[in-house]
Amino acid sequence: MWWWIGNILLLFVVVPVVILLLNRLIRPAFEIKSYADDVLDHGVRLTGTLDAVPRLAKTRELTGVARENVGRYGAALERLL
Repeated sequence: MWWWIGNILLLFVVVPVVILLLNRLIRPAFEIKSYADDVLDHGVRLTGTLDAVPRLAKTRELTGVARENVGRYGAALERLL
């Protein structure tokens, strides 16, 4: 008799409580996984935009040369006028 009462108590009280607690644990874990996948996806996309960074040095060099030429052009215009 006590065996059946223990089984019923286990089935109708303990198992639902365990399921409830596992649900409270697993739901945030899946949300964290979703956020981590999102961060990974956007991080990979961001690194794709950084491919042009080495060309910034060449751009800086070319703008320096252009500034020199503009200065020479301005000096030549002053001499003409």
